[in-house]
Amino acid sequence: MVKQRIQRSIRITKYILYKETLLDFKESFWSFIGAFFGIGIIAFIQSFYLPDIENIFLIGSFGASCVLIYGAIQSPLAQPRNLIGGHVLSAIIGVTIYNLVPSVVWISAPLAVSFSIIAMQYTKTLHPPGGATALIAVIGTEKIKSLGYMYVLSPVLTGTLILFVVALLFNNMTKSRCYPTNRKYTRLFKRKTENY
Repeated sequence: MVKQRIQRSIRITKYILYKETLLDFKESFWSFIGAFFGIGIIAFIQSFYLPDIENIFLIGSFGASCVLIYGAIQSPLAQPRNLIGGHVLSAIIGVTIYNLVPSVVWISAPLAVSFSIIAMQYTKTLHPPGGATALIAVIGTEKIKSLGYMYVLSPVLTGTLILFVVALLFNNMTKSRCYPTNRKYTRLFKRKTENY
């Protein structure tokens, strides 16, 4: 009995390790290129057009979004509705919570993240980096906090749209990658790319 359990555990471990360690270099290449250009464009805009301002255009949650939209493009959490809606909704909630409870971080930080999760669940726009977007609105630097609701438009909406456009370009360059995975958009992109 014990021997069977051990053998079964070994089989399961081999399966998990084998499946998880398979590398597709083409997928990795396109994930790298997409993330490089997505973050690169935002960083370029930050450094050349906003040099006097602290790095407020390039927020940390964009890095986490890149993992989803360039590395895990089939995930429901990486789809456009989730990407854009999750970030924008969370930014609105984060700024609102900061305006209501500005000086009590131990209350405002968990409130912002918790309300963001609930709002994203109800609107079906769950995007994990959205929680970080809400948190940044509450605990970010004074320059970010001073933006108020402009934080929602820039950097959040603008940066998210840049990441989305880059994802559309690079995730649809090969036949093996298709983004977004919604059938309506998939058919549209197939028709457009077949004409070229």
